[in-house]
Amino acid sequence: MQGQGQVPERVQISPFIAAYVIVAMQIGIGVLGFQRLVAKDAEYDAWISVLAAGLSIHLLVWMMYKICEMVEGDAVYANVFAFGKIIGNIINLFFIFFYLLSCVTVLGGLIEVIEVWMFEDLNRLLFGAVFLILGVYIVNGGFRSVAGIAFFSVVLPSYLMLTFGYTFKHADFSNLFPILDHTPGQLLKSGYNMSLTYLGYGVLLFFYPFIKKPQKSKKWVHLGILITTLLYTSLTLVTFMYFSLELLDKSIWATLEMWKIVQMPFIERFEYIGIANWAIIIIPNVAISLWASSRIAKRVFNVKQKKAVLLISIACLIIVLFLNTRERMTLFLDFQAKLGFILAYGYTPFLYFSVMIAKKVKKK
Repeated sequence: MQGQGQVPERVQISPFIAAYVIVAMQIGIGVLGFQRLVAKDAEYDAWISVLAAGLSIHLLVWMMYKICEMVEGDAVYANVFAFGKIIGNIINLFFIFFYLLSCVTVLGGLIEVIEVWMFEDLNRLLFGAVFLILGVYIVNGGFRSVAGIAFFSVVLPSYLMLTFGYTFKHADFSNLFPILDHTPGQLLKSGYNMSLTYLGYGVLLFFYPFIKKPQKSKKWVHLGILITTLLYTSLTLVTFMYFSLELLDKSIWATLEMWKIVQMPFIERFEYIGIANWAIIIIPNVAISLWASSRIAKRVFNVKQKKAVLLISIACLIIVLFLNTRERMTLFLDFQAKLGFILAYGYTPFLYFSVMIAKKVKKK
């Protein structure tokens, strides 16, 4: 272990950039097909669950800031502070594994979309290797490079939201009525499915020391999460007005299917443009996941981050090659989603109260 994870100011990022890192992690491959999952239980009322799930994240982010403030460091140190060196580092090993899986999830999901929609004979090994080499290159440039890529991946493809305006001429606003036509239990199940799509904000626990004047970043991070929540809610409403429930239940990638009706004089298949832009959005997902996993490995094993990120990226590539069927990918996504939910809604509050108790005990 290397102290509390304090970093020099020259490698820190401005407070407002922290919001882009969080937003970049939340807008991943899940945006292309989350609508079918949330509509399974609450049907057209699921937009309420999408909104509620997004708002619940603000409480978890508040806890994350409190954890880092109490230990004056990141979650790696917080685990050791609360549970001791041996147990704390075992938990940290678990987070190395979790972010490795996060990298596999987004990269494997992107490859699957490209295979189904564009190139059936895509070379998974070559594409995955090139993407991971790019991720390793960004990570080796330091966290400022990672945050910079996150900024551009949010700003550059933002015009895509305007393209969903094409669905309005086919929209049926009556689909949204009557409102609140489902039980609280159905809304909660739908909210659970949506909370899996929102995952990614937990990385705040690990890059907190890299924020210059972290107190000033709070408003920006909460604003970023609010924007993400509104984006997902708006996309959910647009989807529900466009699709019937029967058709939505058969649509694995509803967002891509809505792009099929976009007509422009200079391009016939706009979904190709959408997928190409989504590759840009996935880059920071891969880079941030590799950075977090290798950063934790560096802190725990006292090794160079460049060596750690190389080994982790090789492991990612091997797993991605194994996920070459829809069944395997679905099982993997379900496992990763449930694991992320437990960490977000279970472990974060547990760590918060554990650190609070440990701090009071050590003070006495």
